Amino acid sequence: MIFPFLLAVLSFLFSVFYKPSEFNADALLERTASPPRVLLITAHPDDECFFFAPTILALRRSNLSPEIFSLCLSSGNADGIGERRKGELGRSLDILGIEEDKRWIVEHPELQDNITQQWDAEVIAEVLQPFVIEHHITSVLTFDIKGISLHPNHFSLPLGASYLIKSLSSSSHTTVPRLFSLVTVPILPKYTGLSSALLARLGVVSQAFLAFQPTVDSLPVFISGIPDYLTTARAILAHDSQMVWFRYLYMAFSRYMWVNEWVEFKAQES
Repeated sequence: MIFPFLLAVLSFLFSVFYKPSEFNADALLERTASPPRVLLITAHPDDECFFFAPTILALRRSNLSPEIFSLCLSSGNADGIGERRKGELGRSLDILGIEEDKRWIVEHPELQDNITQQWDAEVIAEVLQPFVIEHHITSVLTFDIKGISLHPNHFSLPLGASYLIKSLSSSSHTTVPRLFSLVTVPILPKYTGLSSALLARLGVVSQAFLAFQPTVDSLPVFISGIPDYLTTARAILAHDSQMVWFRYLYMAFSRYMWVNEWVEFKAQES
């Protein structure tokens, strides 16, 4: 009697976790643009898969067919292996599905991988501007002001992007993109792994059950299914220079392997 019950429970859980889920996903995209153009800004090679993979994979499935671009503001050369890490980033983005002509790595003397240095917002804005304007970017995605891991390079990015957007707002000849930041959760839920995906799914299901209609201010949520999780793991493993023991623990327990929640970054936050 116990075995059939356990089998039924496992089958149910597998069916729950197999498919991806999302809520208010199109809030990240500019519906008036055809197609929407989304720029993901990261600080180091591996940020794209350690933190943002649920969103990248979900946007690739969107009915609005957005174009997705990736801009990494350093080669992660803190240990002198920047060239190697560039190649790893390319392999990771191949797995995540971002096309080769839509991804770039910046080398700037004032934007170097450094766990003790906050990057200058004006320098970041100067670097970002030609990419945003030339590619007609409609949405910019990056970290929030806590940077998920409190890395100063991470939390510099929304401040630099916000600086750029405020300067573009003063130009009548430029389309101003919206800026969204990935929500940093407290330490305990950050490492609850699969259970965080379950809780996030319950939140989405409850909103659907209550016929809740998302508003402009509703938090966009992306929840990976099992195939997405495995794709993310493959992308992480492409960064073989970074695969020390605690990275495997991260893959097993991090919420960001499964769930991304976004909020629009307002100018007054900076």
